[in-house]
Amino acid sequence: MSTSKPSRILFVEPPRNYWFVMGEYLPPPTGLLSLAAYLREEDSEVETAVLDCQAERVDWRGLRKAIESLEPSIVATSGFTANAYTCARTAEIAKAVDSRITTIVGGSHFSFTPEESLTQFPEIDYIVRGEGEVTLVELVGTLRSESRIGDVRGISYRANGKIIHNADRPLIDNLDRLPYPAYDLVEDNIGRYHFSMMAGRNTRYMILEGARGCSHKCSFCTQWRHWQGMCRKKSPKRIADEIEFLNDTYGGVFLWLTDDNFEYGTRSKGIWDELRRRKCRESVMLFFQARTDDIASNPDLVSKMRDVGNYWVMMGVESNSEERLKEFRKNITPSDAYKAVKVLNDNDIFSHTMFVTGARKDSVKSIEAQRDFSLDLGADLAIYTVLTPFPGTSFCETAKNNGWVEDFNYSHYDMAHAVMPTETMSRDEVQRELYYCYRAFYGSYTKSISGIFSKNKLKRTMYRHMASQRVLKKLRDLI
Repeated sequence: MSTSKPSRILFVEPPRNYWFVMGEYLPPPTGLLSLAAYLREEDSEVETAVLDCQAERVDWRGLRKAIESLEPSIVATSGFTANAYTCARTAEIAKAVDSRITTIVGGSHFSFTPEESLTQFPEIDYIVRGEGEVTLVELVGTLRSESRIGDVRGISYRANGKIIHNADRPLIDNLDRLPYPAYDLVEDNIGRYHFSMMAGRNTRYMILEGARGCSHKCSFCTQWRHWQGMCRKKSPKRIADEIEFLNDTYGGVFLWLTDDNFEYGTRSKGIWDELRRRKCRESVMLFFQARTDDIASNPDLVSKMRDVGNYWVMMGVESNSEERLKEFRKNITPSDAYKAVKVLNDNDIFSHTMFVTGARKDSVKSIEAQRDFSLDLGADLAIYTVLTPFPGTSFCETAKNNGWVEDFNYSHYDMAHAVMPTETMSRDEVQRELYYCYRAFYGSYTKSISGIFSKNKLKRTMYRHMASQRVLKKLRDLI
């Protein structure tokens, strides 16, 4: 662990492979930009820089050269489970450049695996658990002043040969007080960020956060636990202000509101009222994540949001089985999915459905029934995932306790690799059925031609991109 006094922090988005199921895309490192913005606002003595290896096409050798050139005192990064190893490798490279560099990692995976991660990766000095803004500011200030590290809440680290977990940090009360993410630190990369499948290669793609947490507790989801089972929301004005800022300042058009659940019933009226009076509503394309029951119950509010730029909605349909939905603790029904898809289609909003395969009681027959259900819904897009025991989920605890997990390679925890069998299917069979799901939805020649030449621009863009990326072949190669 470094004892040098930090004065420059380098936030690193490491080289990594993004989820091929969604085709080729490049998101901005918004989480790191949010941390950088808050640190810069709260601690003027620290220089901040961001290196986005993806946007700048920097490989591991290039990352080492960048660290050598910038000479940071701290290197910080974060990631999900599937890219946890890339975060550890970033820390390893930093230490190889200069052992005095302090390395910090965060994000949901490391928040749930601090003991395991500090044991497995000696190159990591500190893990910031949970919400990172205030913790990172205090940690950086404590390192500089050489104060008691034991007083910094929300971190895990090593001391005297032991791994120490300081007390958790309370969550921030008012999210409106957080600054906008520091997009100015990656301004040269802004034109490179895109989500080709959703909006096309040349449509500028940016991310904003309207809430943290979720009031639901799905068994396979990490997010509600990461945010301590609470849901905090930014005000409608703050959300609209940020949408306007991203559009006016950086030309952001395809904007992903990353809230786990948008909640049309409680939030649409305020946001609609704010956006309807702003010119940016005419040029932005808003992408939301929402529940099927909420969409089905609020068709009038869905229509209002379409009028102010909501063109794409992703829904967790998950399954056609009432039993499976109860197992997942979804508190929705298959009929909600039919109603929700119809509401979106009626309002010319791109309907994006998500499904989970490979539950413990799944069989070839049950997945076939789910596949038929997904086709019958009439959604514009279906994404099928394999049930994955992410650290921090209640399902992970159940799966590990029962010895169901067969693959412990975290780089495979991408919801496209089967890491567990079911009661009646091997992992290879689960993998094969996943491919069959995609083949059924995208493999039809008639359906593909119809999609490629659709009058709906988003649908046309999606089908053409999926064809160009050869997603079906990549999934078949996993079998």
